[in-house]
Amino acid sequence: MSKPNVVIIGGGFGGLQCARSLSGTPTEVLLLDKNNYHLFTPLLYQVASSLLNPSDIAYPIRTVFRRTRNVRFMMAEVAGVNFKTKTVRLIDGTEKSYDYLVIAAGSETNFFGLESVGRMACGLKDLPEALALRNHILRCFEAAAQETSEELRQTYLTFIVVGGGPTGVEYAGALSELVRLVLAYDYPEIGLEKIRIILIEAMPELFPTFPSQLGHEARKRLERLGVTAQCNTKVQEVTDNLIKFSNGESIVARTLVWAAGVKPAGLASTLDAACSRSGRIEVDEFLRVRGQTHVFAIGDIASFTEGGREIPMIASPAIQEARQAAANIMRSIANQPLEPFHYRDPGMMATIGRNSAVVHIKNLSLKGFIGWIAWLFVHLYFLIGFRNRIAVLSGWAWNYLRYDRPIRLIARAGERD
Repeated sequence: MSKPNVVIIGGGFGGLQCARSLSGTPTEVLLLDKNNYHLFTPLLYQVASSLLNPSDIAYPIRTVFRRTRNVRFMMAEVAGVNFKTKTVRLIDGTEKSYDYLVIAAGSETNFFGLESVGRMACGLKDLPEALALRNHILRCFEAAAQETSEELRQTYLTFIVVGGGPTGVEYAGALSELVRLVLAYDYPEIGLEKIRIILIEAMPELFPTFPSQLGHEARKRLERLGVTAQCNTKVQEVTDNLIKFSNGESIVARTLVWAAGVKPAGLASTLDAACSRSGRIEVDEFLRVRGQTHVFAIGDIASFTEGGREIPMIASPAIQEARQAAANIMRSIANQPLEPFHYRDPGMMATIGRNSAVVHIKNLSLKGFIGWIAWLFVHLYFLIGFRNRIAVLSGWAWNYLRYDRPIRLIARAGERD
């Protein structure tokens, strides 16, 4: 008898963990992703701020399953799913059949309907965006060094970061250290007093999902780094280089970094499945797409509610859901009752420059140097690949001891047909 065919859409935290949980089982697993690598997104901002190489936080998916006989990988982009015929349609028109399907397509940047922001802002969601942002920052300094007009030079040296959550705060802190500890010495003709980094947050405090004291700590630390934090402020429109805010202010700047939120991947809206108000696919207590017995959805694209609220769109829920979905697939194959999923909140953490981080785990809150050490160990532990761990640790050590970020190349990549 042929083994059940499991197709997994997405090679992020959820999809990769689901495939790993099914490795060695009596199934045939096909993992689909448009990229041939798994990206450790929590450290993406360090690529954008010239601290890490892309290869330090990305790992080839085929290498992960090199010694696994029942898991195959295909680099492909999914266009849609037909639940009736149990087929996944790829963007090239071919189809892949499945007995069980796991949708783990992740999320994409949410511009909240601001079309002008979507056109002008620098994203920080995937590797190409991080590299483009790194190049953009370096080009701004090159242009500022050659600009003779002080007014125009200031536009190159004003950096707006939108989003007071972990991604925005971490990038703002990293950008400040890059600018003040490295680029200021590379470009002595540019005075430090001319550089402005402004962090914009729509909520009353930074880190709105953290305890309020940690938000206050983050704000104080950013101010020591030279970052101005403006809360209760929203971006309304961007025209050319003019950024307009909800409080009536406007700033002329050539850099707008958008880290204000994410939404489910566009695949969710193409499926014949019920979606929540946030656009995520509704699932039952077993993580099955509502109305489907052999289709599961996990991670950012899935709407699993607990305590009347959707669980957050971060890596930890995706990993936990992936393990439960894999276990329920095996139970279904064995004609055993499925087990409901329960989310175990591991807490949240974010770093704010060197020697400082905030950590919240249940009733325990850490900040400063102790929080920073905890942040280091946790991120090293979850990185895939021994080589990546060594490379990241070496990069951190070099930056810590030498106050240097060596990856300051403006790379122009091109492809041949």
